[in-house]
Amino acid sequence: MGWMMNDRRWQPLAAAMLCLLLWAGPPAAAAAEDAQTLRKQMNEMQQEMEKLQQRLDELESRQAEGQAAGQELTERLNKAELHAATDKLSFGVDFRTRAETLHYRDVQLAPAALTGGFFVDFPAGFNGGTLPQIQQAIAGMAAAGMIPPPEELDADNNIIYTNRLRLEMYSRINPHLSFAGRIAAYKVFGDSTGVKFNQGSLGDVTLDGNTSSLPHGDMLRLERAYFNYTDDWGSVPWNFSAGRRPSTEGPPLEYRNFSLEGGSPLAPLINWQFDGASLTFGLEDVTGIPGASIKLCYGVGFESDWGNSSALASFQPDVDDVHMYGFIVDVYDDDISSVAVTYAHAADVTDGFTGLTVMPFIVSKEDRDFDGVSEYFFARNSGGFISRLEPMTNIGDWDGASLLLRTNLAEKVADIDLFLAGSWSHTDPSQVSRNPFYEIMGQGLLSSNGQLEERDGYSIYAGIVFPMPLDARLGIEYNRGSKYWLNFTGAEDSLVGSKLAARGQVWEAYYHQPIFDRTFFLTLGGQYYDYAYTGSGNPLGKPVKISAATSLDALNAVTDKVWVGYLSATLRF
Repeated sequence: MGWMMNDRRWQPLAAAMLCLLLWAGPPAAAAAEDAQTLRKQMNEMQQEMEKLQQRLDELESRQAEGQAAGQELTERLNKAELHAATDKLSFGVDFRTRAETLHYRDVQLAPAALTGGFFVDFPAGFNGGTLPQIQQAIAGMAAAGMIPPPEELDADNNIIYTNRLRLEMYSRINPHLSFAGRIAAYKVFGDSTGVKFNQGSLGDVTLDGNTSSLPHGDMLRLERAYFNYTDDWGSVPWNFSAGRRPSTEGPPLEYRNFSLEGGSPLAPLINWQFDGASLTFGLEDVTGIPGASIKLCYGVGFESDWGNSSALASFQPDVDDVHMYGFIVDVYDDDISSVAVTYAHAADVTDGFTGLTVMPFIVSKEDRDFDGVSEYFFARNSGGFISRLEPMTNIGDWDGASLLLRTNLAEKVADIDLFLAGSWSHTDPSQVSRNPFYEIMGQGLLSSNGQLEERDGYSIYAGIVFPMPLDARLGIEYNRGSKYWLNFTGAEDSLVGSKLAARGQVWEAYYHQPIFDRTFFLTLGGQYYDYAYTGSGNPLGKPVKISAATSLDALNAVTDKVWVGYLSATLRF
């Protein structure tokens, strides 16, 4: 009977059978009692059937839910399998929009009384004169006190907006092989020229080393692309990598960027995009020192025989490629305190890198009657025309080293980060630049007037970051560079110029306020630049104290003091 009750098709039949039994029952004397009993039994049976039906409905519902869940699980597994099979590359986005206010004070410029003489024909002016004639005329003016003092002016850009987009790429091909890369676009609101006026800094020229690190228009550019091959040599893990290197925004810039470490070389020494290779050995197991490792590095700073006008021109001087070598050592790193060292050597530094800029005026030279004597001609750049600059001379060698100490005081005082970096640079000039613009001043590697001398420079960089309410962080940084300090940080993210290249001092404060952890946050900050010497970040020309600079030192604008305020919103996912 139970199986019949479990199927709704048999319910009418069961009811008919009960009615038949009632109709065919005993005579009326006993029929009433029997009918009452049967009705009671029928009601009890009906209630039992309803309970059974309810249980049946529940079982059917659970079965349907189970089938749906199974179907959903199957679909999820199929999607995961499809994702693993087809999506070989994962992407991340880093987008920042920023508003800045820039204020320059006491900018020095050569007056028209001096620069106008370059466009007057020789002998009344310099135009068309030979190099000895021009240099003798300048020396005579200096001896007679006829070189006018530079003009001073203030310049303000009350508000300037920028957008910076970075698309991060990563793929783990197998346990030994992986790929990483980054393409980026960085532009000023309302600007797409990608070129700005040359004030004498490497950051003022659109170069291979800074194309995506400074505002250069609305084009996506390749900033990084490299493979990593890893394996073990006994108890020593090793890694070989080649491609466009992660050589920008290295330690300790992660504090001001509110990010993880952005690159390998220490930022006080190198912040520059370049192509090359590295070989890393993990030494923690063999030395017992936490985090110990050494990375051997090689890079090409300039390729001389591709895309340059001098490559196939026999009348141009030979320019060798620029090669860089170095190493990065993690001496100690226990995730609380760390010690790191970077050393680099650049051989055959050139008098520039192939790139585009806007020059104050154009200098060219022509052979006079093919007698080996050149005449120099000067043309105004009154239309702001873009110039293509090419290296013409290898001017010497450069060495640099930096030591960085970092620690966190969370276990002792509070969640306070501290860092201190000391750096050194050495220049060994070999010859004066043959670029006409620099040749008339006898400029070489940190030298002028043809006086080639080795120089040593020094820099210090320190910072402290405090915890604040609502998970915010407040940072204060200070750096100072000496007269002959020279690094390669022209890709530092700054509209003014690399603060870590400053021959002088720079103060900076910033406040990071997370909105959604580090996925979306706001930053409010300010900088104050106080330059002491000319040519910060420029390898050409002897630095001169700004207070003693002449008009000849200010053919490119000389910046004295700048203060900057900025507010940015950053999204990372």
